[in-house]
Amino acid sequence: MPTVGHISPGLWRHPDDRADEYSTLRYWTDLARLLESGGFDALFIADVLGPIEVYEGRPDAALRNATQTPVSDPLLAVSAMATATEHLGFGITVSTSYAQPYLLARTFSTLDQLTGGRIAWNVVTSMIDSAARNLGLDQQFDHDERYDRAQEFLEVTYKLWEGSWEDGAVVRDRVNGVYTDPSKVHRIDHDGRYYRVAGPHLCEPTPQRTPVIFQAGASDRGREFAARNAELVFLGGRDAEQIRRSVTETKAIAADIGRAPDAIKFITSVTVVTGPSQAAAEATYADYLSYASTEGALVLFSAFTGHDWSDHDLDEVVERRDTNASQSTLASGRGSTLREVAETMAIGGLHPVIVGGPAEVADQLEALAADADLDGFNIAHAVSPGSFEDFITYVVPELRRRGRLREGYLAGTLREKLAESGSPAIASDHPAAEFRTRLARS
Repeated sequence: MPTVGHISPGLWRHPDDRADEYSTLRYWTDLARLLESGGFDALFIADVLGPIEVYEGRPDAALRNATQTPVSDPLLAVSAMATATEHLGFGITVSTSYAQPYLLARTFSTLDQLTGGRIAWNVVTSMIDSAARNLGLDQQFDHDERYDRAQEFLEVTYKLWEGSWEDGAVVRDRVNGVYTDPSKVHRIDHDGRYYRVAGPHLCEPTPQRTPVIFQAGASDRGREFAARNAELVFLGGRDAEQIRRSVTETKAIAADIGRAPDAIKFITSVTVVTGPSQAAAEATYADYLSYASTEGALVLFSAFTGHDWSDHDLDEVVERRDTNASQSTLASGRGSTLREVAETMAIGGLHPVIVGGPAEVADQLEALAADADLDGFNIAHAVSPGSFEDFITYVVPELRRRGRLREGYLAGTLREKLAESGSPAIASDHPAAEFRTRLARS
């Protein structure tokens, strides 16, 4: 996330952490080179569109703790990072609730052009009221309506990316002075409940046309949305059983609507604290914990759940509450005391934490992947870039020795690397492909 403190509240104070350099371009280009040296498929960049101000009803605690505040635009450093690398992909978070599909389609097409097809869009619907109040609304849309809007938003972008320009539209005929054959560029004439977009798309076809679709919905409505649209699903959950349940349910929905469930990749976030040995890793973990912020954790938990926990006793047990924010985050904390939630979130938020030497970490990653039916992991940091440096130094060689991580990169676009499909095009059973098919028939 282009911010100082992401999901390990307080760790920005650690002397090894450089996240406060997030506002410099060099921080991002150095990070991109580092991740590519370790064989990472993509840098997954989170975002938030409003001040974190649920805790105490104001942003003071978030500002004090650098809890996802301040935060920069996640899109703007990608071109520089792409220049510094050759293979690394970029999964960029943009909310459908506050963007316009016509303009965002151009933004992603431009990035896909400039990076040679290394772009993914992490589709979110936003969950904090402060974003709505700063973007012309009194409060955010209701939970399920956010997904209704998002589905139509995606339909518009699918039409623009897949159904506006034919493959042979760009002819570059210098002799006859024709760059684009107008007969092969089409309006989309979308007239829906939320959006009216005539088209055509402003950009010519890019290496992937539609960027790889990431999505992180975990509620019932979110899983249906993910099953319909996602190529890679990012799941929360503290244990394998909880994560596997989401994987199973999402795959079942995908099958019911006609998608190949095994074509969808599933990952979860883990924070890995490692070193040359188990003892060294445990010492590092203890050191990190000494910098953790209870207040920062509660600021995050309040923002994620849409409920102000500032006036609750730390020994109170977290119960179900009806909010318009993240239902899955509240479920993760349910049954624990608020103190336990804050302690759990100290390192890695509400995601699993693995502490150990190379073999121990690899063992736990393999076990979690098998038990939860996962395809991979989103490696979060406690300190940046140190957490990634340690993972690459100690764990990556062990994963490669076990055949869990390839030595180099596959050729092609991000979609080809992730799906190993040999094609940059979105799969034929994906709803975006419907508009490509319609175009071919017209």
